[in-house]
Amino acid sequence: MSSRSIRRIAAATLAAGAALGAAALPASAQSSPVQAAAYRSGVFIGSVQHDSPGFNDRSNRSLNREWIDVTNTSRRSVNLDGWTLSDRDGHTYTFHHYRLDGRATVRVHTGVGRDTYRDVYQDRRTSVWDWRSDTATLRNDHGRFVDDASWGGRHRRGHDGDHRGDHGHRR
Repeated sequence: MSSRSIRRIAAATLAAGAALGAAALPASAQSSPVQAAAYRSGVFIGSVQHDSPGFNDRSNRSLNREWIDVTNTSRRSVNLDGWTLSDRDGHTYTFHHYRLDGRATVRVHTGVGRDTYRDVYQDRRTSVWDWRSDTATLRNDHGRFVDDASWGGRHRRGHDGDHRGDHGHRR
């Protein structure tokens, strides 16, 4: 067999494998390009605590009880450098020099604090997330939509998510 024939057979085998792999995706990942992108990256918005429990006195302690978890379900770590987490009003937190390990979660707090591998801080002096109704949107370093979580009155289409302290929806 010539090397040209072997290359053609190998190319056909790879193409068939790719088609089979795409067909094997779960139905939820096939339902929309947005969900397919989140499925491929393995990164999504997990739990949300948009309303600080207890008395909200705007102290740093109270602000740090307002948080959003970003979770990576894949086995591989994901470089979040340049990724953003924003609210409906345009308040934006940008991840800097942060790598989220595989099968790990990082909690993004609103207030001031010292970043660790499990917790990062927006270093804000005022609340970001509207306790009545808001949407948290996660975008990658190219500005492409990865995931969102909504709570309160105005929801985007979606299903119930795992958001503590709210009746949120997630795409």
